[in-house]
Amino acid sequence: MSHSSSIPSLSIFSELFFKSDFELLILEGDICDSLDQTFKMFPGMDLTKMDPPTLTLLGSACCVMLSLHFTFQLISQHLFYWKNPKEQKAILIIVSMAPLYAIDSFVGLLDIQGSKAFFTFLDSVKECYEALVIAKFMALMYSYLNISLSKNIVPDEIKGRELHHSFPVSLFLPRTIRLDHATLKMLKYWTWQFVVIRPVLSVLMILLETIGVFPSWLSWTFTIILNISVSMALYALVLFYHVFAKELAPHNPLAKFMCIKGVVFFCFWQGIALEVLAAFGIIKSNHFWLDVEHIQEAIQNVLVIVEMVFFSVLQQYAYHVAPYSGADRAKFEKKNK
Repeated sequence: MSHSSSIPSLSIFSELFFKSDFELLILEGDICDSLDQTFKMFPGMDLTKMDPPTLTLLGSACCVMLSLHFTFQLISQHLFYWKNPKEQKAILIIVSMAPLYAIDSFVGLLDIQGSKAFFTFLDSVKECYEALVIAKFMALMYSYLNISLSKNIVPDEIKGRELHHSFPVSLFLPRTIRLDHATLKMLKYWTWQFVVIRPVLSVLMILLETIGVFPSWLSWTFTIILNISVSMALYALVLFYHVFAKELAPHNPLAKFMCIKGVVFFCFWQGIALEVLAAFGIIKSNHFWLDVEHIQEAIQNVLVIVEMVFFSVLQQYAYHVAPYSGADRAKFEKKNK
């Protein structure tokens, strides 16, 4: 597969997140202003005299501050235009994912020689929050469609629609089913099961590693269970989107979902890539006090910190406050038609 077919073009991201060139210019100005303010805090700092580890920590700290800046800016806008608590509470939880990942990774970077149990704990914090975000995203989509399972509210116009399961789910369930209250509840359970399974397995992993009883076969077993669990949750979201793509279009759900899926995708697959590079000896340790596994963990943390700046910016447009600000509502809806 060529790179051009596997990597989305910049034009796709522009169409999904940025409504005009003017917004791109505003974004560039925000980033430049944030960087200027950050470096003005340390007027006597000479970057040319710093060693690579110090520069890495400093650059990572700046990226964490940028992620916090853009996220707090978006959160403050939603709090100012607090018109729909049910939807906006879910949005606040979702957009907090980027800075939480950045802070979590920065803590791991500060304690680069931490134990395996320590890094497992940090990874578990991110992954447990990821589970909550997936569930909240589904709740947000239900709210957009005015669906309330607890109150048994399902609009008549969406009842009876066909859902088509794909392989391998079609091996266990009918390929085509009709949408009703029970089907919607099933999709909700498929997302929430990950919210339960992820924390339970995380606690078990930390306890087993702390007492030194965590064989490789058990680690692989946990990994397989978690992959099946998160795949079910993401499958439920994708299935839900395909069924209600037309009704959800004004809310820009694809951009919202890409912000979540992108964070998960980068964190997971770059971790796999780093493990492969370490296994082939490409990532090496030149220090007796630092093994390859810790260097691999440090590289992963730096990459996550940098990527969270990107996603915190995208979230400003995917979860824009315009639908709740009143004056901008008509303009927002017109752009999304």
